[in-house]
Amino acid sequence: MEDLSPAGPLAEAAQRLVRSLESGLIGQSLLVERLVISLLTGGHVLIEGAPGLAKTRSVRRLSDAVEGSFARIQCTPDLMPSDVTGTQVWRQDSGTMEFLHGPVFHSLVLVDEINRAPPKVQSALLEAMAEGQVTSGGLARPLPEPFMVVATQNPLEQEGTFPLPEAQLDRFLFHVLLDLPDEQTELAILDLVEGELRSHTGHAEPSLTHATLAAMKEEVVQVHLSPALRRYIVALVMMTRTGGNGVEVTDRIRHAVSPRGTLSLAAAARARAWLNGRDYAVPEDVKALASDILCHRMAPTWRAQAAGETSRGIMAEILSAVEPL
Repeated sequence: MEDLSPAGPLAEAAQRLVRSLESGLIGQSLLVERLVISLLTGGHVLIEGAPGLAKTRSVRRLSDAVEGSFARIQCTPDLMPSDVTGTQVWRQDSGTMEFLHGPVFHSLVLVDEINRAPPKVQSALLEAMAEGQVTSGGLARPLPEPFMVVATQNPLEQEGTFPLPEAQLDRFLFHVLLDLPDEQTELAILDLVEGELRSHTGHAEPSLTHATLAAMKEEVVQVHLSPALRRYIVALVMMTRTGGNGVEVTDRIRHAVSPRGTLSLAAAARARAWLNGRDYAVPEDVKALASDILCHRMAPTWRAQAAGETSRGIMAEILSAVEPL
């Protein structure tokens, strides 16, 4: 992140949160930034990477730092929607039906290996993520505020998995890809974990309350997006539909970015600018976030995939071809 002084006490609190997360997640500053931006914008995050890359650890550290309840859902092929949302049970002592809340009724929900959950479970999660509610027994039950889902998936597993449909992917603000660390980072991770084992530090109280987070969100919304930057965001999205400037998309993209992608990129650019101590967004904010926000909202054609192309490769071409206005 940029080395700029925060604009006020709320931004200082956000920077403390970022530093706290980064201190326990060696080499994952990009993931930390995405998690905090999602927290500030009310978005959800999909993290993809091989086992052992601190995906679960990052969410647990976030839950320790922010006020609110936390739940973890381990997805398996036999998972049922009621295992996530809750179910109606008969209370014989009172002679009434009672709804038992499932793990989704928490402020921060970690959905581990979401692509191992069957389609019915993914549909139940879609309602929770999109509407902030769960419908059961004909009643819509609101989820807590704030509410955030962080899902993980393992790209190495193929058997017993159910790829997420486009509608489900579109509800994630970010799709973050994690790579294996280099030698120096690996050594730093080893030192960190061994130090934690020796120190036996206790559980720290959350430093970010709901009231503070709500105030932060109000400041983020006030960050200025200039007309030129708005046109730049729209131009990037339109390139996934029509192409131009030397980028051909007709035979390469079968599903272009929807308006939700435009809105998500604008909201995230505001949050990134605010985190970096600015009350205005700049093209660098958009460029830094575009791939993780737009790529999972577009799907290459089968012909493009057969040629070895990916949505991120196509987006890199678009970012090179479209200049800020």
